[in-house]
Amino acid sequence: MSDESHRRCIQLKDSFRVICSGRMLVTLIMGFASGLPLLLTLSVLQAWMKEENIDLSLIGLITLVQIPYTWKFLWAPLLDRFIPPFLGRRRGWLFLIQIALVCAIAGLGFTDPVHHFRMMIFTALLISFLSASQDIVIDAYRREDLPDKELGLGSSLYIYGYRMGTLLASGGGLILADHIPFAYVYLIMAACMLPCIFTTLFAPEPVVPGNTPKTLREAVIAPLMEYFSRRSALLMLAFILLYKIGDTMAGAMTIPFYLDVGFSKTEIGTVVKLFGTWAVIVGAITGGFLMLRLGIRRSLWIFGFLQAISTGCFALLVKTGPSIIALSFVISFENLSSGMGTAAFVAFMASITDKRFTATQYALLSSLMAFPRVLASAPTGFMAQSAGWEFFFIICMLVAAPGMLLLPKIAPWNLANGSGKRNTLTKR
Repeated sequence: MSDESHRRCIQLKDSFRVICSGRMLVTLIMGFASGLPLLLTLSVLQAWMKEENIDLSLIGLITLVQIPYTWKFLWAPLLDRFIPPFLGRRRGWLFLIQIALVCAIAGLGFTDPVHHFRMMIFTALLISFLSASQDIVIDAYRREDLPDKELGLGSSLYIYGYRMGTLLASGGGLILADHIPFAYVYLIMAACMLPCIFTTLFAPEPVVPGNTPKTLREAVIAPLMEYFSRRSALLMLAFILLYKIGDTMAGAMTIPFYLDVGFSKTEIGTVVKLFGTWAVIVGAITGGFLMLRLGIRRSLWIFGFLQAISTGCFALLVKTGPSIIALSFVISFENLSSGMGTAAFVAFMASITDKRFTATQYALLSSLMAFPRVLASAPTGFMAQSAGWEFFFIICMLVAAPGMLLLPKIAPWNLANGSGKRNTLTKR
């Protein structure tokens, strides 16, 4: 065996050792715990309301119970500052939140849209608050537990677990609701959180770094001061806003686009939702494997380029018309590249946080990442109407350029050696 073959064999063994480690299993299960509650207060609850003949305007407004996800950075400093008296800073909070979450999900099943509407709304809002709080702690745990070089694969497995959680809640929940009352559906979904609680109990507590916040004021101010003391702080914020903006804009209008092209709702549901979801999962896992070899920063370059090209491929459907083969190709390519891009993006955000303030800094960055989903997506209907579908998707592809042009400053290719080390530009 040549030296090169021997080296590759060792790298392959190391990769499998990382993949099969207990850290990755914990990351996967914690991703499932994050994904499960999300759609229990959206699609499943909306289906229950529709079944009870609740007014459509109220069904639409139920999405407002998701507000805690966009404001979670407000209470993230509390989770950095205070440490429960058992299990440690991360597992202690996670255990308490997950116990409350199980009770809240089960409690939602004891309400109903007709007789306990206000209680139902309050309970759904409580679930969103607890779920957003759980996300804060899980994101911090993942950053603190995984070495930098494993953040890419860890982020991929987290996304995989997250998708499994959302699939179980939405697909599984709706299927169950055809056979049993919604009250029992929510009890079953609450029980599905129990393995996550056991994982929290038996997972190792990350090592607490020195100089953690000693006061609430320090927990709020110090993370901001540390972040903005970096030379590239503003550029990194701009990058986080722009890296996936084209992908986000295109995604906001895909369903009306498919219908305009001539696809039936059954075809959309089968190919886009079911087949497309698995493509995202495969993309996330593939991205994780590649990041072990390429490193996070080189992955941002490659996956970002593929992500932009796949967005432009939607314009091909204007030419082909309602072709299932063409739709399957475009959806596979777009969701595969989007899954890889998301995995690299999430890993990058984790890598630039300071472990003393992980919960606060990551909550701020992830909240910032969500802004394009709301702001940039708002005018997409006007853009598609004015430019036409073909030019709209070409515009979305070109909108990705500013984020890619920031990569030489944010993640220089020649500094990415696969180790996942911080870019020197992020240091003070």
